[in-house]
Amino acid sequence: MFTQTFDSTVAEPNLGRSVSLDRAAELLNVSRRTIYNRIRDGRLQTIRTLCGSQRVLVESLHSLGFRPQPFSSSSSAALIEARPARS
Repeated sequence: MFTQTFDSTVAEPNLGRSVSLDRAAELLNVSRRTIYNRIRDGRLQTIRTLCGSQRVLVESLHSLGFRPQPFSSSSSAALIEARPARS
């Protein structure tokens, strides 16, 4: 059996320039509806992708108080267990 553990002080991965509406809601700990309301009110800026999807600019998340936080492996990362090969 193979078990992999993660360092307890792993930082959140880089977010890039924009995030999905669902990810923005998760990062701000609010509902998707709140994200739409904040976009409508002008408190969040968005861009459109070539296929028409709407994404929230990370810079506008910072203006609402979002700050990336390190997370603990015990609460956020799962242990990976490999199953034995079938014979």
